[in-house]
Amino acid sequence: MEISSKENTHFFSNNTILPVDRSSFKSESSTSKEKQSCCGGIKIFLVALSFVYFAKALSGSYLKSTITQIERRFDIPSSLVGVIDGSFEIGNLLIIILVSYFGAKLHRPRIIGAGCLIMSAGTFLIAMPQFFMGRYRYERFPSTINSTVSLSPCLQDKNQTPLSALEKPQAKINAGCVQTAAIVGPIFGFLLGSLCAKLYVDIGFVDLDRVTISPKDVQWVGAWWLGYLIAGVISVLAGIPFWFLPKHLPKPESRKDSSTSSEHSKFIEESKDQHTSYWQQAKLAEMAREFLPSLKNLFGNPVYILYLCASIIQFNSLIGMVTYKPKYIEQQYGQTSSKTNFVIGLINIPAVAFGIFSGGLIMKKFGIGVLGAAKLSLGSSFFGYLLLLSLFAMGCENSDVAGLTVSYHGSKPMTDYDQALFSECNSGCSCSKDDWDPICGENGVTYVSACLAGCQASNGSGKNTVFFNCSCVGTFESSQSSSAVVGPCQKGNECPKMFLYFLVISVITSYTLSVGGTPGYILLLRCIKPHLKSLALGIYTLAIRVLAGIPAPVYFGVAIDTTCLKWGSKRCGGRGACRLYDSSALRYVYLGLTLVLGTVSIFFSVAVLWVLRKRFSPQDETLSANGERGTCGTKSRKDNFVNSDRLIQSIYWPEKETRL
Repeated sequence: MEISSKENTHFFSNNTILPVDRSSFKSESSTSKEKQSCCGGIKIFLVALSFVYFAKALSGSYLKSTITQIERRFDIPSSLVGVIDGSFEIGNLLIIILVSYFGAKLHRPRIIGAGCLIMSAGTFLIAMPQFFMGRYRYERFPSTINSTVSLSPCLQDKNQTPLSALEKPQAKINAGCVQTAAIVGPIFGFLLGSLCAKLYVDIGFVDLDRVTISPKDVQWVGAWWLGYLIAGVISVLAGIPFWFLPKHLPKPESRKDSSTSSEHSKFIEESKDQHTSYWQQAKLAEMAREFLPSLKNLFGNPVYILYLCASIIQFNSLIGMVTYKPKYIEQQYGQTSSKTNFVIGLINIPAVAFGIFSGGLIMKKFGIGVLGAAKLSLGSSFFGYLLLLSLFAMGCENSDVAGLTVSYHGSKPMTDYDQALFSECNSGCSCSKDDWDPICGENGVTYVSACLAGCQASNGSGKNTVFFNCSCVGTFESSQSSSAVVGPCQKGNECPKMFLYFLVISVITSYTLSVGGTPGYILLLRCIKPHLKSLALGIYTLAIRVLAGIPAPVYFGVAIDTTCLKWGSKRCGGRGACRLYDSSALRYVYLGLTLVLGTVSIFFSVAVLWVLRKRFSPQDETLSANGERGTCGTKSRKDNFVNSDRLIQSIYWPEKETRL
């Protein structure tokens, strides 16, 4: 006790005698302030960047949700809509080279801000045709908009022609933050599409009480343009913070001069300095000489080439499927655009997000190596497309449409459906085969128009119009009455049940296919030498955009157009949008094309696994899983090693947020 008391006395006496170094306190306080300002700047940047990801994902997914609306509004076929969708990728390709070159030399935050302004200008531009092309016109017989006059739909006077109704004169947490925004964006994009699809296209410009079609009608067009205006405003708001951020985030002095930093941190800083000085001193000729050998080295990697081919074909399958999924649900199951977008946004996309998360979690928890990643990626694709195969049995039969899917007497139609639209029951009427103004007879059969149904009288107005003395309705086998109402008949009683089964299988399929995304991307990165990773990812992204993002919506649209039974006609002449599809043919074309492409991609994935098995021994796989060594069988395994944690943080593939 005496010794301790003396030591304490000596200690306090020394402290009281020694002068206080106030500069040290100042340096400590300034260091803490610098840390706080640096952390604050990073947080602001992350929040702003996450908002940009959200805005971009929302705009891209909203485009998918409005495809059927745009097709009906401007009377264009699915193939042309596919070109419009593919042009989104063309725009990316035109600007990506300039951004890649100038991005590293100019003020990066302001470049991001300028990009947001360009993105908002693009979304505003998409909505402009709505304001320049007048009000939307849909085909309606004039008697359906006038309750005071009862006209005969079956025109006896050959000089009379049906008129079209116009409604009114014309770090891990940080990397989780950004990826979460990229996943949430598509959810809100489809939900916004669902909301806008409920609103009539000319809302605010016409008297809605005079609109004679409902959202269930095939001619219904929602306020597709409204969502683009909202997305444009969000993009503008997302870009504002970047105009006030500095070119470089400030670094604390203590971090710059710290002598206690880890060897790993020192190595990273030295590598960055060496990399910068190297590129500053390198000449254009030297870079050109290094580019060709690097390209040859990269394309000489069989694992990379096979995985690239598998990814291109699989993305063709997935992009085509996702692009026309709303149309498939609407036409196959008779659902409205609003309900379709709501289901996709609230059920399918969360399943995809959960699948991506599960794939990364499995890789990290079980320490799966390169060979295991290839197996997991292959397994998810195989079982995903196997589940997709079951959807062939979950379709609805064609609706009974007189002259198109059934004859006017209830039997199978003639081969030439244009001629089959006319029958003895409407031979005394002057009808046009180009019109599409469907009515539902009390016999449960849909007729292309009241005229083709041979209706002699009508009563009521708008959606409440009732047609009487319809000669074609009375001649049908099961007919007990000859009246009809506005709008097509609903699908069969089994269709709602089939739609429920479809949703369940679709969600499970989306999850299963998404599980393999993370392992596949990790496989890609681990099989490439470190100095080739940037080039490899650039070529991978470019190939996916050019060979999948652009052509897939086009040829899927062309294939879907072949299943059309009844085309609309433009007012200026020519073929318009499809009014009725053959449900069975549409199911086989849509699902069949998706499955064929998916099967081909599986064969390439099997080839990847086969090459890896030849190059890997069980010991290599064990060491790779433990994180010590192991890549795709190259000579220098140490150079090719990539830490799995860091890979999982940076998981990304082209247009992940909009291709869900």
